[in-house]
Amino acid sequence: MKYVQLGNSDLKVSKVCLGCMGFGKATQGMHSWTLPEDESREIIKYALEQGINFFDTAMAYQGGTSEEYLGHAIKDFARREDVVIATKFTNRTKEEIEAGISAKEHILKCLDDSLKRLQMDYVDLYIYHSWDNNTPIEEVLEALNEAVESGKVRYIGISNCYAWQLAKANAVAREHGWTQFVSVQGHYNLIFREEEREMSPLCEEENIAMTPYSALASGRLAKHPGEDSKRMSEDAYAKGKYDATKDADLIIIRRVEELAEKRKVSMTEISLAWLMSKVTSPVVGATKKHHIDGAVKAVELELNEQEINYLEETYQPHALVGMMAKK
Repeated sequence: MKYVQLGNSDLKVSKVCLGCMGFGKATQGMHSWTLPEDESREIIKYALEQGINFFDTAMAYQGGTSEEYLGHAIKDFARREDVVIATKFTNRTKEEIEAGISAKEHILKCLDDSLKRLQMDYVDLYIYHSWDNNTPIEEVLEALNEAVESGKVRYIGISNCYAWQLAKANAVAREHGWTQFVSVQGHYNLIFREEEREMSPLCEEENIAMTPYSALASGRLAKHPGEDSKRMSEDAYAKGKYDATKDADLIIIRRVEELAEKRKVSMTEISLAWLMSKVTSPVVGATKKHHIDGAVKAVELELNEQEINYLEETYQPHALVGMMAKK
């Protein structure tokens, strides 16, 4: 395993971040394909054994049970100081706003609730899950700065935002002497490369870590065209992100397949090796041990310029999808 600096922080993270959205009670969340706790523990333990020290979860994943499962496993299988734990908070609900609950009250309560579920005193990276158009960024940043000063959060990150929003937020934070975002978790993979327009240049200029989600397009970049999985057949959210551009995407997926056969590696390794050449540490979901094996092997796989160009040259622009598109 290789380890890299997480942007403008002192955190050293594995080149693979284990995404924990696939862990938790399926009946409590938005997904039907997630793993129960005993199976989740085995995946987390195996990831630790392969050198992965970076884990990403969220309060919204499966009613908070993803955080619970991760917390239990880390407590049993690792020393807290040896791992980097990231979790995310959601925005205030309409009911909370109408009840007069401030953004600070909401964020600090979300943090305390996450720490309780994780059974931890602090998180290494606390992530603003999606931009809140109902709350001034000053209020969000002030609350996050208080969380850092309290010792409950080491660094802050942001997810599902535009480059101008990240640039504005960090400018406001600098103006007030508050903590700044050190990472961004956006939607980025071989068949969705819109982050390259403005986000990637901003992050390179400001040394902000990119830790993208959907690294394998919910499995589409890891399987042969026509091959199915439980998630691919049941994840309606992922279908909405990719099926509308199926023909354009299939060309790229077939090139991944072709290059994998030529290099005698898996499609996962090709897809992730490409992404790892662009970002700090992609968030890779895993519900089977071989998913981790592929991600770990990708760390050592280097694609040459000709191979990278072959994978990239047929890309067609995509409309923004997911939370980032909701403004």
